[in-house]
Amino acid sequence: LCRNGKELVTKLKTPKNVPNIILMDVNMPIMDGIETTQYLKDNFPDIKVIALSVDENDETIIKMLKAGAKGYLLKDVEKQTLEYALEEVVKAGFYHTKSVTDILISSLNEENKKLPVLKEREIEFIKHVCTELTYKEIAEKMFLSPKTIDGYRDTLFEKLDVKNRIGLVVYAIKHQIFKV
Repeated sequence: LCRNGKELVTKLKTPKNVPNIILMDVNMPIMDGIETTQYLKDNFPDIKVIALSVDENDETIIKMLKAGAKGYLLKDVEKQTLEYALEEVVKAGFYHTKSVTDILISSLNEENKKLPVLKEREIEFIKHVCTELTYKEIAEKMFLSPKTIDGYRDTLFEKLDVKNRIGLVVYAIKHQIFKV
């Protein structure tokens, strides 16, 4: 039993302490479950990790699975389900509940939706939009006319299906064009 990921990493340095399966809490201090699972995937690929968490957030589940978890269970899981999950991970290499499978399918569908391709200057414009600069000041910074900036704005409103500057900012943050 370890209180955090760093403690687990230290324990694994002794070869006799290397288990086949680890029940990993997602939310731990010092080194969280996602970071620890990624470390295990990179350094101990034979160890199978099942995430055990109270966190039902789709994004957390996806991050944990991408980090290498072979399953994701909520902490209030019934004993029989936990036992079955452990057996399945040993036999099949993974175990997913229906809700986790649904999240995975939804995630794949989201990734398959094509995001609009943005030109370098459009990205530069969007980054400026995320500041307090006026459109006129953005034009000066980009060495363009205010009319050209209006064109960028209107094109991006249509391309990204947003209605105003706030929509551009939200899009930029959501798609990691601009970090807060």
